[in-house]
Amino acid sequence: MRIYLVGGAVRDKLLGRPEGDRDYVVTGARPEDLLALGYKPVGKDFPVFLHPQTGEEHALARTERKSGRGYHGFEFHADPAVTLEQDLARRDLTINAIAQDEHGALIDPYGGVRDLAARVLRHVSPAFVEDPVRLLRVARFAARFAPLGFTVADETMVLLRQMVADGEVDHLVPERVWAETRKALAEEQPSAFLRVLRETGALRVLFPEVDALYGVPQRAEFHPEIDTGIHVEMVLDAAAMIAPGDDLVGFCALTHDLGKALTPAAELPRHVMHEQRGVAPLRALAARLKVPAEHAALAELVCREHLNAHRALELKAATVLKLLAALDALRRPERLETFLAACLADKRGRLGHERDDYPQADRLRRARAAAAAVTAAPFVAQGLAGPAIGAAMERARIAAIADLPK
Repeated sequence: MRIYLVGGAVRDKLLGRPEGDRDYVVTGARPEDLLALGYKPVGKDFPVFLHPQTGEEHALARTERKSGRGYHGFEFHADPAVTLEQDLARRDLTINAIAQDEHGALIDPYGGVRDLAARVLRHVSPAFVEDPVRLLRVARFAARFAPLGFTVADETMVLLRQMVADGEVDHLVPERVWAETRKALAEEQPSAFLRVLRETGALRVLFPEVDALYGVPQRAEFHPEIDTGIHVEMVLDAAAMIAPGDDLVGFCALTHDLGKALTPAAELPRHVMHEQRGVAPLRALAARLKVPAEHAALAELVCREHLNAHRALELKAATVLKLLAALDALRRPERLETFLAACLADKRGRLGHERDDYPQADRLRRARAAAAAVTAAPFVAQGLAGPAIGAAMERARIAAIADLPK
């Protein structure tokens, strides 16, 4: 029996990045061998075990064979005769198909070390096309490693386009699409995720509401980048800088301008009412991908209200309070922070505006604090009851916001 460290832990160590989970492949062993050593079985589809002391995953070396459509259509074969090289061959990218033995020696049969040095994302074998999730994974790895200069190999892009043309991505279940998208939105450069999907044709299939934004013009005086799709890419990257690793802010950034794809051609490049028009496609996207409720709710608020946030310095106090109430910000201040992060990303996601200040955020934070300081106690002491207390509190909150220095 031999045990090898594999996958992301080896890759990230070679890149000088923090190591995540450490996964191992075991060759020359049967399930009963690991059970006898105290390993705990957890795998349902194939034999995976947890180490009795560290809890780290150890999987028996296995091969796989395509047996149907989609990512469920595989048969796995684990056997002591399966070699490490055979196990590594079923992995997606060469940079994820590097192993390390107990002495620290690397086993790299598919050129992963070379591709790490060349900053290339390359498929391991032609069997890559058999699992449509791999298209999403490549796009996600592009989002993670684009800041390091990684690009997708030309021959891998050919395979990705083939997967789309063959209809493989049509068989992706919503949960898997969302799981990979959520991870991509938390990466350092989420725009690369969109670009890979768009260049392969997968964006049109999986995110038609987002794909429709490309080529839609905006007013150059406000959006020097002009193209709405490019603007969304820039907003995504701005969100990743403002709120690193926050996929909720990322999803709000991704969907905030969906309404611009629905602007009548005669009105272009202006986008009057795009905030309201964006709600329907956002709801459709969120429902189709089974997006978590809080992601859908906050994204809709950003879609509908981001222009009000941008106008916060000019809004009447009553309108500011209405915005805070829509966000439920008095009870849940963290919602306001997510909203403001997405709005700041929208402000900075424009060519030449990447470092713009956003005093509107401070204005809304101060407004929230002033409104939250108004309590029911003094009105109860005055003898008010029922709805009269709520009406009095609303008037007092509007007055408190109005009294704030500009």
